[in-house]
Amino acid sequence: MIVLGEDEQLRARLAECLEPYGLQLQSVPSQGAIPGTYWGESEAGLQGTTLFFRNDTPLHSALHEAAHFVCMSPARRSGLDRDAGGDDAEENAVCYLQILWCDGLDVPRERLMADMDAWGYSFRLGSAPRWFAEDAEDARAWLQQHGIIDAAQRVTGHRRET
Repeated sequence: MIVLGEDEQLRARLAECLEPYGLQLQSVPSQGAIPGTYWGESEAGLQGTTLFFRNDTPLHSALHEAAHFVCMSPARRSGLDRDAGGDDAEENAVCYLQILWCDGLDVPRERLMADMDAWGYSFRLGSAPRWFAEDAEDARAWLQQHGIIDAAQRVTGHRRET
């Protein structure tokens, strides 16, 4: 599993990736409680415009919570503390976006998707790679509709504004 504490360059690339969205990374001391975590343990947390992580936080967790921040409505974002909420369509978009971000982080998509499957993400076709390749048209359309990716599936650096 890719964790944030193993690679200082990865953390720097992640901070650079999230900066256009107005989301800041904040580390928490080892074994410290992670503010705003929904799942507890080492999972990333969200409060306001801050994404909290520890050295043992999995990259997929940080990307997933960051993607929630980008994909949620401005009203939900303004009161964000722990629970990103959202519906199934938004959740699919979140999963798709976190995979797209791999390209800018110099992380193989396949590696991130293997971590997602190992953690227990649930996809209609049974695995993240099959879902991403064969069954994610709705997620792509949702992200395009909200201006988060363009027609070529490139991230735009824009977050949802409606």
